[in-house]
Amino acid sequence: MDNKTLIDNLSRRLDVSRDTVVALIDGLAKTVGECGAELDSVAIPSFGTFEPRKRLERVALHPATGKRLLVPPKIVMTFKPSVSLKQKIRNGE
Repeated sequence: MDNKTLIDNLSRRLDVSRDTVVALIDGLAKTVGECGAELDSVAIPSFGTFEPRKRLERVALHPATGKRLLVPPKIVMTFKPSVSLKQKIRNGE
């Protein structure tokens, strides 16, 4: 499902305007990003948890040249689905 389809589906399901749905999704993305930058996790009941994880500095090889590159440390957000979301997916709901 692409972004436009998601917005249309949520707009119909919640009976709100597309602009409202876009604002809600943008607000959620910004909040999760800000919490991740502060190394805080975001838990959404019956959906899952977004958790920041630190990736350490590492040495990688350039695939074309074979040269060694130093990849700097970074923070990535991971998502762990809730048990209820996993069950809904398994049951096809």
